[in-house]
Amino acid sequence: MLSVEKFHIAGRDVWIGVVYSEKIQGITFSLDKEQFEKNLDRITEFLRKRGVDVSTERESSNYPHLIRDVIVGRVSNAEILPELSFEGVTAFEKKVYEWLTKNVKRGSVITYGSLAKALGTSPRAIGGAMRRNPYPIAVPCHRVVAHDGIGYYTPRLDEKVFLLKIEGVEEWTNSKHT
Repeated sequence: MLSVEKFHIAGRDVWIGVVYSEKIQGITFSLDKEQFEKNLDRITEFLRKRGVDVSTERESSNYPHLIRDVIVGRVSNAEILPELSFEGVTAFEKKVYEWLTKNVKRGSVITYGSLAKALGTSPRAIGGAMRRNPYPIAVPCHRVVAHDGIGYYTPRLDEKVFLLKIEGVEEWTNSKHT
């Protein structure tokens, strides 16, 4: 199923879509309606390529509200972790997503290199896992930054900046990479 809601957060319209079955299979969001529709196509295509049985039949659920609550700090990332299905993710990706979600709290960031060191892997492998994260916001890939700036974000950097600003991480939103 697919549940979609539009919220007004920190002076911006935010579209949130959650693909779910028994649990959350994927999440997408955008600050722009047209981009949001592209993101919906992107997440459903990604999940299907990973062998996840996805329905795009729209049905209202509480999941978009739960994701909104994570954005605004009412619910911690660790609290939402049990709601994620982890269907279609590799064992490595799951390990990265769980560690990041449990250890990098709202208002803080970690570099690709530091996350790689904590997990005994390479920064490039971490970057790949972040790029493939089907649970943005819930798994806070926006909190992973480059050693010399904000780094990158799929699909758009302005969304990473938006999330970090809401979380009070201003120093990373003014870097040379924004």
